[in-house]
Amino acid sequence: MAGPKHAHNPWWTIAFPLLAGVLVIAYFAGLVPKEQPLFFAIEALVLLGAVFSAVHHAEVVGNRVGEPFGSIILAVSVTIIEVGLIVALMLAADDGGPTIARDTVYSAVMLVLTGLIGLCLVVGGHKHYEQTIKVTGTSSYLAVLGTLTVSALILPNFTTSTAGPTYSAAQLTAVALVSIMLYGAFMFVQTVRHRDYFLTAADDSDLDHYELPTNQQAGISLVFLLVSLAGVVLLAKMLAPALDDLIDMAGLPPEFTGVVIAALVLAPESIAAVRASRANRPQTAINLALGSALASIALTIPVITLLGAFDNVQLALGVPPAKIVLLSLALFVSAITLLPGRTTVLQGFVHLGLFIMFVVVAAVP
Repeated sequence: MAGPKHAHNPWWTIAFPLLAGVLVIAYFAGLVPKEQPLFFAIEALVLLGAVFSAVHHAEVVGNRVGEPFGSIILAVSVTIIEVGLIVALMLAADDGGPTIARDTVYSAVMLVLTGLIGLCLVVGGHKHYEQTIKVTGTSSYLAVLGTLTVSALILPNFTTSTAGPTYSAAQLTAVALVSIMLYGAFMFVQTVRHRDYFLTAADDSDLDHYELPTNQQAGISLVFLLVSLAGVVLLAKMLAPALDDLIDMAGLPPEFTGVVIAALVLAPESIAAVRASRANRPQTAINLALGSALASIALTIPVITLLGAFDNVQLALGVPPAKIVLLSLALFVSAITLLPGRTTVLQGFVHLGLFIMFVVVAAVP
């Protein structure tokens, strides 16, 4: 069981977020050399520390408020920061970055459906042989996620009002409104009307053995969670030039940057989800994994719609044919492996096989 035993805040969970803030301020104030490899190495080290700090503080807050609110706090917090990063990159691009949002959101959904879920199922299945998740909650996640994913990333390739993988203004507005409507309805179901759909006895079986964090500890952790997440994204933005150079040197396509950004932003939730699965809390792991993918696409589409209209940018949302195949297969496999309600390592390896193909196709289109 991870979380309650970490009710206190070790020194490093406070130090790394503060150090990240100092580095960000110094960077934008021009007080540090921006082209030195040593500085990039320090940034990367602090970035890694901020990621683990975010995981710790999210667990403290999550165990104070309980499920499913703990998962929602981390998912929404990370997604808000992710949207902020996408907006910043779009504004910085000369052409408005019409594909930045598409590449990042697609990568986030695929990383969750293949890599993260696969790793959770393998880790949990290896230790506990078989784990049980609640079909009612999982099916709700997949229904909403599938609808939004197909509407945002696949359907634009087949509309005729505009040329290319784009939506017309009316179509994009409709997708944005549907995203808000479905995510709002999902939050109401998950937290009010059918909260029990997203809870299982296994998730609470170990809680009685640990002391819950106090309100003060949870409040401090909430503050440092936000500081840590902001530090992760801002440090990632600072490292972006070096990352682009490395991607070019490696001969990878520019779209691979979206994979790296999504992986970095999802790192706190990924670590927390794997730890929950290993602690035999499979529903918490699924809530974290699918919740992050759902929040990513549902909150990003409305924001970039407004930004595209304000900046007069024709957003390219439709993914290429090979990625359509992989995305459709990931949604299909997720349904047939998760909806029976019992998982083993076999399902986990199936997802990891898809993850390998996702990375290969992203690196070698």
